[in-house]
Formats: sequence, structure tokens, C-alpha cells
Amino acid sequence: MYKGKTICVVVPAYNEEKLISRVIETMPGYVDKIVVVDDKSKDGTSKIVNSYANKLNVRLVLIQHKANQGVGGAIVTGYRWARRYKMDITIVMAGDAQMDYKDLPSLLEPIVKGESDYVKGNRLFNRRAWEIIPKWRYLGNSFLSLFTKIASGYWHIADSQCGYTAITLDALQNIRLNRIYKRYGMPNDMLVHLNVGNFRVKDVPVKPIYDIGEKSGIRLWKVIPTLSWLIIKRFFWRLKEKYVIRDFHPLVFFYLMGLTLLPIGVFYGVFILFSRLILRRITENQELIRFCLSFSTPMAGMFVIILIVTGLQMLFFAMWFDMDYNKELK
Repeated sequence: MYKGKTICVVVPAYNEEKLISRVIETMPGYVDKIVVVDDKSKDGTSKIVNSYANKLNVRLVLIQHKANQGVGGAIVTGYRWARRYKMDITIVMAGDAQMDYKDLPSLLEPIVKGESDYVKGNRLFNRRAWEIIPKWRYLGNSFLSLFTKIASGYWHIADSQCGYTAITLDALQNIRLNRIYKRYGMPNDMLVHLNVGNFRVKDVPVKPIYDIGEKSGIRLWKVIPTLSWLIIKRFFWRLKEKYVIRDFHPLVFFYLMGLTLLPIGVFYGVFILFSRLILRRITENQELIRFCLSFSTPMAGMFVIILIVTGLQMLFFAMWFDMDYNKELK
């Protein structure tokens, strides 16, 4: 136990036979349960965990998936176990030893003190983060973190892809785990669900660890489009659930107006530029040229500017309202 709270650490693991031992061996003594979820590994991960289970008796629990569900699916399985056995605080630590056990108290303290319902690590607080984290992952993380702020409503949160987290039993009992995304975008999706439930979320500094033998299966060219689409869908789902169904707020209209006027203004502006600068070079059809130019007058240009400026203003007002509405969830 940690200051009177039962602690469960969920360890999602997929082909981690080289590093899973380090995770188990460095686990602090105040951790009551270590739940390793083997996500249908193809190596000897389960065999190694079983060898430790004999030594640690009931402290170590191994759950084996019959089919690979992704890191999010493995975490949800661990969450369900922790919820079933009513563990006060549940931590997520990856099976590749990239999460420093010395940072555990930093994640636990805000919950123990009653300040937060969900605490997540932020590797970007570290001054050497740019040097330690691979550049392509740092940039991809920054891109996704920016859009996750907008989608989740937690404007104070950064490093959205960090899976080093702690959550209360109350939050676990009120989150519909069957709806959580089961792949790499699970942390982003979790934040959206927490915001809809009005749970307090806090960022704490954690140490970034790389180049210890871990193997990343992340492909940036696949992850960013997939997660971008997930974030867009979850953004609209949050607006519907939080600001329409559960409690009405006019920021919905500001968002809808901004997301309507801005694209129309941009596309119309592109059409005008195309008609004025490019159309004559690619066609000699005078009727088509005259038709397009009739919609590309100076007055139309002023209309485009009004659409774009008004659309941006609407979006900025909506974001400000959203930020103000969620300011108590820090």
C-alpha cells in the first residue's frame, strides 16, 4: 500500500522477453498487485512472467490474451481486473522498461492528496527531452498533443502519447471501458472520456527513457493519419456528449459556425486564385473562363476575407469558452 491506498500496476506487454524482467524486478514494494497483460506475444514473455509469479506469489498476476488487441486493449483488460478487485489507484507502466519506477510517487501523490482523478506523465517537461526522444517521435507527439488539447478539452495537458498514468477507482468505475480505443491512440481517447465525465487531470514530469533495447512498432506515416481521424471523431463526440446531451453550452454553435465558415472561405479563396492565375494557362474555353471569372470579382475577394476572419473568430471564441468551462479540471 501507498499511504493507505492499494496500488495496482498494469503492465501491457507484447514481445517484451528482453525487458519485462527489468520492469518486474524494479517494482517498488508498496505496489500491491502487478498485473501483466500479455497481448498474444510471439516470444517468451509469458514464460518469463510465470517464472516470476512463482517467486512473488499472489503479488504478480498474468493475464494472457487469446488474440492480439493492441496496447489499449491490454490496458483495458488490466483496468477491468483492477476495477473488479477494487484497487484504489491503478498505474500503467509499459512492459519495455521505458517508464522509471522512481517517478511512481509523482503520479501517486496528486491522487492520494485528493487533487486529481487521473495523473499522467509528461516527458516534455524534461530539459533534455529534445535530445533524448527520437526527433520524429518528438515532432509527431507535439503534433498529436496540440490536437488532443482541442479534442479533449484539457488545454493544460501536453505529451498526450505518454502512457505512464495513474487513475482512481472512482474514475475507472465511471468510464465505459468497452468504448475506449484499443490501439496506439488509447491515451488520447481516454482523455476525451475523462473530460466528458468531468474528472480532474494533472500532468507531472517523468523521465524519458530510450535506447535500452526497446523495439518500437510505431510507424509515423500510419499513426498520424489514423490518430488524427480518431481525434477528429472524438472531438465531435465530446461536443455532443458534454455540451448538448449532458449540459447545453453555446460554444457548440461557435464551433459549428467556425468549422463551416472557415472551410468555405478557404475553398472559395482557392477558387478565386485558381480562376485568376491558373485557369487561362490550362484551358482556352472562353465560356468557362468567363463563368469562373464572374465569381472571382473584387467583391468576391472581400467576401472571402470576411468568411475567413469570421470563421477564425468563431473558432477562437469556442476554444476560449471550452478552456474556461474546463478550467476547474486541472
